[in-house]
Amino acid sequence: MAKYEQDVQALLRLIGGKENIRAVSHCMTRMRFVLADEKKADTEAIGKLPSVKGTFTQAGQYQVIIGNDVSTFYNEFTAYAGIEGVSKDAAKQAAKTNQNVVQRIMSSLGEIFAPLIPALICGGLILGFRNIIGEINFFNNGTQSLADISQFWAGTYSFLWLIGEAVFHLLPVGIVWSITKKMGTTQILGIVLGLTLVSSQLLNGFSVASTPADQIPVWDFGFAKVQMIGYQGQVIAAIMAGFVLVYLEKFFRKICPQVISMIVVPFCSLLPAVIIAHTIVGPIGWKIGNFIADVVYGGLTSGFGVLFAGVFGLLYAPIVMTGLHHMTNAIDSQLVSLYDGTNLWPMIALSNIAQGSAVLAMSVLQKKNDRAKQINIPACISCYLGVTEPALFGVNLKYVFPLVCGMIGSAIAAMVSVGFGVQAVSIGVGGIPGILSIYSQYWGIFLVCMLIAIVVPFVLTFLVGSRKLSAADRYGEAGESGAASGDAVISESTAASTDKAPADSVNGAADDTASGSTASGNSAATDGTAAGTLKSPLDGRIIPIEEIPDEVFSQKIMGDGVGIEPTGNTVYAPADATVGVVMADSKHACGLVMDNGMEILIHVGIDTVDMNGDGFELFVKEGDRVKTGDPLISFTPEKIKAAGHPMTTAFLITDNGSASDVRFISNQDAKAGQTVIAEYA
Repeated sequence: MAKYEQDVQALLRLIGGKENIRAVSHCMTRMRFVLADEKKADTEAIGKLPSVKGTFTQAGQYQVIIGNDVSTFYNEFTAYAGIEGVSKDAAKQAAKTNQNVVQRIMSSLGEIFAPLIPALICGGLILGFRNIIGEINFFNNGTQSLADISQFWAGTYSFLWLIGEAVFHLLPVGIVWSITKKMGTTQILGIVLGLTLVSSQLLNGFSVASTPADQIPVWDFGFAKVQMIGYQGQVIAAIMAGFVLVYLEKFFRKICPQVISMIVVPFCSLLPAVIIAHTIVGPIGWKIGNFIADVVYGGLTSGFGVLFAGVFGLLYAPIVMTGLHHMTNAIDSQLVSLYDGTNLWPMIALSNIAQGSAVLAMSVLQKKNDRAKQINIPACISCYLGVTEPALFGVNLKYVFPLVCGMIGSAIAAMVSVGFGVQAVSIGVGGIPGILSIYSQYWGIFLVCMLIAIVVPFVLTFLVGSRKLSAADRYGEAGESGAASGDAVISESTAASTDKAPADSVNGAADDTASGSTASGNSAATDGTAAGTLKSPLDGRIIPIEEIPDEVFSQKIMGDGVGIEPTGNTVYAPADATVGVVMADSKHACGLVMDNGMEILIHVGIDTVDMNGDGFELFVKEGDRVKTGDPLISFTPEKIKAAGHPMTTAFLITDNGSASDVRFISNQDAKAGQTVIAEYA
């Protein structure tokens, strides 16, 4: 009899039968289904199966959380169902069929821009700094800037444009590269095509509007003339050109014999792509991009602009939660290209501040709840610095009313911002530091908008929370004695060796108050009598599990533990153990089994299974015996960032074995193989 025979049979029935399954794959912890009709899946009944720890839907995939033994479950399921499993990429592509056209377009835009965001933010900060030292007349009665009175700062102002130009003027190069990377074609051809769009031989795209038509240079072919126009800063044109190259390469790769493909495919793909880019899709993309930017700009500057801003400010946080917010990067870039600034981006910064202010109010309301403080304070700081996911998923969405209060504050601040014409020089850090990217003449009013985004959500959240929050929410569970003194926070694990997650953990609704912080003098973690310890598997910052940007981990559906923001790139064994399971194809995760039966899961990054092992190296295999400090996995941080995934690493105890009183120590900097992050009796 197969290990999971009954659950496998029940799952196939409850998920709607074989005919309802378009594709199925698995990662380290979850079965990933693409269903023909998700409504046929009985989520409540599936969650009650003994081997299932929860379900949720993400990016068109219906995910069933199994745990470390998912590979065994997967093999039994596919064998019983008579279904051939597919690769992660194939499942991901199949999942897109569950999305409508708009969702697929937004998803693709997000995937294209995700690897570019670090450069866009860096470029925005640099342009903001140039704005301060070269455009603001602080000196001589408001007639001279810092660059005007200092040769050093004049040189700095000039030098920094080297980076600003590379990021924003040469943006098409990055866009076309990202498209070829996403579509799995030859990336260097994408780079070359991008360079042909911004070549110095062409009239700079930013100069076209001010150049008389008869002075625009042309290629004269006798029977036709083609304008030599560059596409600096153009987004839509670059995207269209990139996809032309991708589909040409795929076509010629398919029909060309392998023996000559190295010569024929690049030539037959790149040459016509460049021609089409400059004669057809470039001009069309230019007009489309300008049209979209004109509509947004016109809407924000029209008589209805304030109303438009209010709607955008209200809805931006929910948009972030869907992942569709990446589309604004393309619009912002186009606005900067056309109008030397963007009035859209300031509203994004204000929305982030507003959500952080709602969390700030929750921090005040829950100041005596030590468990909540571990989540609220870091989430608030992160939000004010422009990263909203910990606040949105860890706090505001959980209680709902802070999310709504933040949305209201964001809408009001956005209406004031647009009403007074606030503009940013470019995309920047989407939080309080974002003022550095605002044109100096708008600093005063933007400070007022920031004040609105801080005060309104704070006051609303505080007033509503004072009425809605229960005593347990405000003060923690009875007997909770508070965090230990010092920076490190010791928290008690509630993961039992045989208990499955509570039923309400389905869809990420687990009750975070199930376990509380503790530092009692009699505990094994504090009186020096711990039977064993677990060392950090990575160099990095240890964070509470609730701050991991993945609901399966942060809601403790798989078990308790901590998150690690890595500064190193090698994962080491946290204790002597046997390798129980590894992801041999994606190489991003490893499960260990200790002699006392304790099971540990180390999962590098979030959704890194999609990388299919690119950037990862696995040093162990199932059944290997490892000692504390032995290398398990190495990874390339740059590749994880380029793929658009968080590097946050989950360290979970999925089964306590014979251990008891397991305690985790977070909010500390750790050295791999040396720093204790967990103790147990």
